[in-house]
Amino acid sequence: MPEKLNEKEQLILDLIRKNPYVSQQDLAEIVGLSRPAIANIISGLIRKGNILGRAYILNESQQVICIGGANIDRKFHIKEKAQLGTSNPIFATQNAGGVARNIAENLGRLGLDVSLISACGTDKDWSFIEEASSLYMNLETVTPFPEKSTGSYTAVLDDSGDLIIALADMEVYEAITPELLLKHDFILSRAKCIMVDLNCPKETIQFLCNFAKSHDKPIVIIPVSSPKMNRLPADLDGVTWLITNRDESETYFHIEINNEEDWKKAVEKWLALGISNVVVTNGKKGSMIGNKEEGIFQVPSIETTEIVDVTGAGDAFSSAVIYSWLEGKSLKDIAKAGTINASKTLQSAYTVRPELSADQLQKDMEELT
Repeated sequence: MPEKLNEKEQLILDLIRKNPYVSQQDLAEIVGLSRPAIANIISGLIRKGNILGRAYILNESQQVICIGGANIDRKFHIKEKAQLGTSNPIFATQNAGGVARNIAENLGRLGLDVSLISACGTDKDWSFIEEASSLYMNLETVTPFPEKSTGSYTAVLDDSGDLIIALADMEVYEAITPELLLKHDFILSRAKCIMVDLNCPKETIQFLCNFAKSHDKPIVIIPVSSPKMNRLPADLDGVTWLITNRDESETYFHIEINNEEDWKKAVEKWLALGISNVVVTNGKKGSMIGNKEEGIFQVPSIETTEIVDVTGAGDAFSSAVIYSWLEGKSLKDIAKAGTINASKTLQSAYTVRPELSADQLQKDMEELT
């Protein structure tokens, strides 16, 4: 017998019963919720057995599938100049984080249909993440592991907002195996785009690269740190996007990027591996972006005088790049969108800025121009 429904679930079910071909966007406008929230409710109705079969889902637009980290971000802000070896007065904040989750929320706020594939514990940390995330993405594809802890990232920031040290407990993501992903092959094979971060095991990244190539699906790889660059598969031919930074590129190629020429050569090295589009960010110097059709060029950063929190800025950059590319923008506009979203996120106390929307990003771009 199907589970008892809450008021919103019953309303959605009644509307679908009246019109089985109603779109998620129409449902969102009728009910007054976001489209990702509607997608999440529908997934719940399928799980509970109130909607049978796949006909309704097949009539929907394709989703962006984000695969990787979904963890608690704990930030300890030191009030005065940091002193090692002694106690420092701080104030603490806690947000939902994780590279894949952050990108999924950014894309959800920008109006895209997003599903998150990840692994979690069955603890209070996951309940916190679920509550913060469910409006912007479908979480039915997150697999709980009762014996594991939900991932966590703890950052210590100095009085100017710069990172002093970070501690990452990402062990749960080792459970994101090719076998787990095969359980979601239905939505992966129908994805608009697949995005994966390097919190996932190396064999999982390789599996997804092969899957994307065999199903003719675009795939975006997002490194999370220099130490995890060894998770990139040996064969990167056919990868659609790699969005990385200077340190990660230096680590992978065993080089030093000391000037603009070195920086450009790093992009060329990535493109030579068969990746279609590459970005190498370089902090305050901006980003170097390129492909074989439009060439390689630098896009300067935006001077951000008041930095509130650096956490999430890189994910904001990557999200705007993915969104703008899916919108068919030029490489230069793609890089500018990433730059402006990162800059606005630096000025926010939140990992994903709450005012973000497609309209807001467009306004931000117009102001930059």
